[in-house]
Amino acid sequence: MLTRRLPSFNFPAASAADYLLNCALAPPGKTTFMPGFESLSLGVLLWVAVVMALAGFVQGALGLGFPIVATPLIALTTDMRSAVILVLLPCLATVTANIVKSGSLRQVLAEFWMMPFFMLLGAAIGTRLFIAAPQFPYSLLLAAMIFAYLNLDRFGRTDWPLMRRWKKLFGALFGTAAGMSEGTANVAAPLLIIYYLGLGLTPAALVQALNICFFMGKTTQFAILASAGGVSLTQWLVTLPLAVVATITVLHGVRIRSRIDAPTYRQWLKRALFIMALILLVQYAHAKWFA
Repeated sequence: MLTRRLPSFNFPAASAADYLLNCALAPPGKTTFMPGFESLSLGVLLWVAVVMALAGFVQGALGLGFPIVATPLIALTTDMRSAVILVLLPCLATVTANIVKSGSLRQVLAEFWMMPFFMLLGAAIGTRLFIAAPQFPYSLLLAAMIFAYLNLDRFGRTDWPLMRRWKKLFGALFGTAAGMSEGTANVAAPLLIIYYLGLGLTPAALVQALNICFFMGKTTQFAILASAGGVSLTQWLVTLPLAVVATITVLHGVRIRSRIDAPTYRQWLKRALFIMALILLVQYAHAKWFA
């Protein structure tokens, strides 16, 4: 069983993955319930609300990014487990809002309905890899892949007709790889973005295709935490007002996204990829030299 210590602050992506993995591997009857959120001060609660508003806006404007913004900022003032719980239902709410507000879902589901299932398969493989070799630099490998893609794009080498011609085959490859990335580095979005950009999807279709994958992942996360995470019904209910805050700001972000053209949106996504790669590098450096 995984025995890595769960830190309470700083670069929480790997910590969140450890927490969820420990929940999933917990033997029946061994669940320890979390303490409530009543110990959080008014200042911390206000900070959490502001973070939710910011993360919701980012999720609306880009179509992704809620957990990568909200989790580390909230974990600065709470323990990791509380951060994971506080973020989950608001994240699900923003994912759902993104799907609904991006237009009809019929065509996206017809073309990409298997992507979430490929991700689940990849996540199962990635989790086993993580258990077998927890010290492997998964985040460093993913960052290198992102930088390689961005460098190819800089030289105009990311027009891949073969991917568009065999999009189902490449969908299986990228979906499984994204799930493996989620299971090892706790980040799935970069490989999905690269695949959908390669297909030349419109911004609305790209956002929906991303968020159906996120929805499957977050509902699975919720199922694990609800069954083995030691979270009471009251604690879930406490996070619902935060979900309302995040939903309000995600709708503002969606309005901003609807006003920009497709090339501008694609540039935003590529900049988001660059930022994700930098975060992965810093996370790797922190884990190697300061943990």
